[in-house]
Amino acid sequence: MTDFERILGVVQEARDRFVRIVYVLAPIFAFLLTFRLVPISLRWFGVTVPLAYPFPDPFDNVTAQLFRSVVAWMLPAHVQLLNVGVGDSIVVQMEIAALLTLILGMPWIAHEVGAFLMPAFRRDERHLVRRIALPATGLFAVGTFLGFTVLTPLTFRLLFRYVAAMGLAPVIGVQQFVTFALLYSLAFGVVFELPVFIYGLTRIGLVRAAAWKRHWRGAVIGSLLFGMVVTPDNSGITMVLVATPMVGLYLAGAWFARRWERRRDLRLPVAGA
Repeated sequence: MTDFERILGVVQEARDRFVRIVYVLAPIFAFLLTFRLVPISLRWFGVTVPLAYPFPDPFDNVTAQLFRSVVAWMLPAHVQLLNVGVGDSIVVQMEIAALLTLILGMPWIAHEVGAFLMPAFRRDERHLVRRIALPATGLFAVGTFLGFTVLTPLTFRLLFRYVAAMGLAPVIGVQQFVTFALLYSLAFGVVFELPVFIYGLTRIGLVRAAAWKRHWRGAVIGSLLFGMVVTPDNSGITMVLVATPMVGLYLAGAWFARRWERRRDLRLPVAGA
């Protein structure tokens, strides 16, 4: 088999796996935009069990229901949402549906991507991927959950206190609100991946643990730059709120990397004997 044929085989496999991902994600996306969940309660052995059943409704769909819940949770009660553009409400529903689709379909996406990449890894690299896959998933979920439930609502309350102090009307565009809420919450999920990233680079020998400690000042600057890029507003407050836990997670990752190196160095004389 020639190199060109091998490349074509890889491209064909990537295409097939992408198509399989689309076959799973497309129905989920369509369902979120065309059905709403109607709550019901069932009595089961004297216990009330809350359930819901889908009902066709392309306007008051699952994304619209979730949007109203997010607004009630994140925004202060006195803040008014505005539909500035004619199609903003449609774009918002599609953005929420896309995010929910990725979350619900992530196990299948991870399966297909992992099956495609695993043959290219060495044995020790495959072992490392399996070892950090669960912690990486857990940290991303924890970071996104904390960002969505705690830090993003706190940020909105803090920013609108400045609005009130200046005597301005507390209003925000619906698309601006959703973009900020989604990006800001997901940013914390990405930030919580930092310890796994640092540990993984040290495990495969690309970066020694001492280098992480030596370059902590650069990590602080990088955290501020990352916070500036991922936050869709122009205030320094949100940048600092992202950068602060990022620095702490960087130090935690450096500690775990150093801890693994020490354990490895202790095992080396025994292995050589």
